[in-house]
Amino acid sequence: MPLSPAASKHEPSDQQRQEEVQQQCATNGNQGDSDSSREDAVYDTIRGAGEKPPTGPMEEPQGNTVVIRIGIPDLQQTKCMKFNVEAPIWSSKQRILCTLNQSLKDVLNYGLFQPAYNGKAGKFLDEERLLKEYPLPAVTPVPYLEFRYKRRVYTQSHLEDKQLAKLHTKANLKKFMEYVQQRNIDKVVKFLEKGLDPNFHDPDTGECPLTMAAQLEGCAELIKVLKNGGAHLDFRTRDGITALHKAVRTKNHTALITLLDLGASPDYKDSRGLSPLYHSSMVGGDPYCCELLLHDHAQVGCMDENGWQEIHQACRHGHVQHLEHLLFYGADMSAQNASGNTALHVCALYNQDSCARVLLFRGANKEIKNYNSQTAFQVWQLSLGTSIWLK
Repeated sequence: MPLSPAASKHEPSDQQRQEEVQQQCATNGNQGDSDSSREDAVYDTIRGAGEKPPTGPMEEPQGNTVVIRIGIPDLQQTKCMKFNVEAPIWSSKQRILCTLNQSLKDVLNYGLFQPAYNGKAGKFLDEERLLKEYPLPAVTPVPYLEFRYKRRVYTQSHLEDKQLAKLHTKANLKKFMEYVQQRNIDKVVKFLEKGLDPNFHDPDTGECPLTMAAQLEGCAELIKVLKNGGAHLDFRTRDGITALHKAVRTKNHTALITLLDLGASPDYKDSRGLSPLYHSSMVGGDPYCCELLLHDHAQVGCMDENGWQEIHQACRHGHVQHLEHLLFYGADMSAQNASGNTALHVCALYNQDSCARVLLFRGANKEIKNYNSQTAFQVWQLSLGTSIWLK
C-alpha cells in the first residue's frame, strides 16, 4: 500500500539539467518583460545596478536553525543540511536545489515531504509556510524529510502500484483533462476515486488539471473536488505558474476565492519568483482580484529580475485602482528599480498622468533621482516634452 507519492525517475538531457539548475538557484529568471527596454530608449540605463553575479555557494542560514537529514529518492542521495526555521519552505527548497550535483526534471514541482509516522499520513510541506510551523518527528536523532516530486499522497489500503500504473495511461490522462475542461464533475470524481493522480501536465498545453479549472467559470466545486482528490495547490504548469497565478491572470474571482479558502498562499512564486499580486498589477482589469490578495495578507514588494515591483507595473500599465489598493496596503512609493526609477519615473516614461496624480496626491517624493541623475520631471521632459503639474 503506497503511503507516499510514487517515486519516479525524471531524466532530462544534459542541457536541460544545466538550464534548470541555473534557473532554480537564481529563483528569478531572465524571462518576461519588465519594460526595461523603454528605459534604455530614453536614456542610458545603468546596467550594473540591475545585474546579478553568478550564483555561488549559498551562505549558511542565520538565526534559529535546525539540522535536517534530506533524502532525495530520485537521485538516491541523502545529505544533512542546516535550515532556518523562521524562513519559508520555499527558501529551504532553494537551498537544497543549489547543493545538487545532478539535476532533476521539472524541479519547480519538487517539494519537501514528511513521511508517515506514528499512524499519521505523509504530507508535503506548503512552500509559503514557515519551517517552524511543521513539528519534526523525533523518531530519529536527526529529523528526516524527503525532497521528492509532488504526487498525490495515497492513504487508501486497496490501491496497488500495478492498479495505479494501469490507470495512468496517456489516454486516461487526456480524457481526465477533457472532463475537467467540460466541468464534468461526476466523471472527474470517478477517476479520482479510482486513484488517479491529478498532478500532471497536459502534453499539448502544459496545463495541469487545477490550473485548467482555475480558468473556467463556475469552477468552485470542480476546484474543491480536485483538491480533495489529491491536487496540490502549489503544483505548477510547465510554464511555472500555479492555479492562483492562473486565476489572477484570467481575472477569475470565483477561482481565486475558492483557492484562498482552501488554504492556498497568496504568495506562491512562479518560475521567476513572482507572486500572484505582481501578476495582478500587470494584467489589470477589475481590481477585485488585487484587493482579494491584499486582504488575504499578500506581501507587497515582490521584485523581478530588473527590480520592478508591483507599484512599478501598476504605473507602467496605468492601473489606477490597483495602484490605490497597493498604496493603501503599504507599497513603497520611493522603491527604485534596477535603473533607479521610482513609480513616478515610470509614470513619466509611459505617459501615465492618472497614476502620477495619485502618487503626487499621496505625497510621492518628486526629487528622487534615478541612476542617471534624473528626476521624474526630467525624464518626462526627455520622453514627452513638458508637464506643468510635475514641476
